[in-house]
Amino acid sequence: MTPIRILTALAMSALTAIFTAPAAEAQTAPVKAKNVVLIHGAWADGSSWGEVIPLLQKAGLHATAVQNPLSSLADSNAAAKRALALQDGPTVLVGHSWGGTVVSDVGIDPKVSALVYVAARAPDADEDFVALSGKFPTGPVRAGIQTHDGYTLLSEQAFLKDFANGVEPTKAKVLFAEQGDTAASIFAGRTSAAAWHNKPSFYAVAKQDRTINPDLERFLAKRMNATTVEIDGGHLIMVSHARQVANLILQAAGVTVPGSKTAMKK
Repeated sequence: MTPIRILTALAMSALTAIFTAPAAEAQTAPVKAKNVVLIHGAWADGSSWGEVIPLLQKAGLHATAVQNPLSSLADSNAAAKRALALQDGPTVLVGHSWGGTVVSDVGIDPKVSALVYVAARAPDADEDFVALSGKFPTGPVRAGIQTHDGYTLLSEQAFLKDFANGVEPTKAKVLFAEQGDTAASIFAGRTSAAAWHNKPSFYAVAKQDRTINPDLERFLAKRMNATTVEIDGGHLIMVSHARQVANLILQAAGVTVPGSKTAMKK
């Protein structure tokens, strides 16, 4: 083999190593659950689930939106664990955006029957997620991050144009006013577990996401062998496409969704 061919082969091997990761084990169907715990992500609060919660309640599920402190992974995990401790049976754990980190870490709780990731991070145990995401194009929202005293907020332009793209403008402005300040340090936090290896997992890809690259979302969904739906919306699809997100959560809870047109795939 010539030196050029050797170098080409080595380069191809390196690229394969970057984008290939061990898939989750084959997953069984989720048990029927009556509870849902919802974890919001960075630059948000529990109200970001306000469009989804009534749909879950109408289907007979007990929904709890955790007020994620966004001060550290340990603090966020503790808040999620407190919410899970109050549930009285099988529970679907749902995370949006950075909240998926908490889902991966805390989802090993025996009460958790299934995991749902909504345009979310889904790190493996002790994975450098910053390095992983760096292998995909950076979302334009990054340019609008403002840091003060170790905490971050999004500028109004970045929030409305990139973070909440596709959300009705009046609603987007309300969400901007409600955004939670987020510790800059949480983005580098590493989990000690990856519950998606052993729990039935579901993933909603936001096809117009300008915060997390949609191809990264697809990579994560495929890696965890998740039941996946692609939704033609921006990062806040639980606001702009609440019915489709709710249907995915209902499926994870083992609830039949009559007439659902949401296309699922493994």
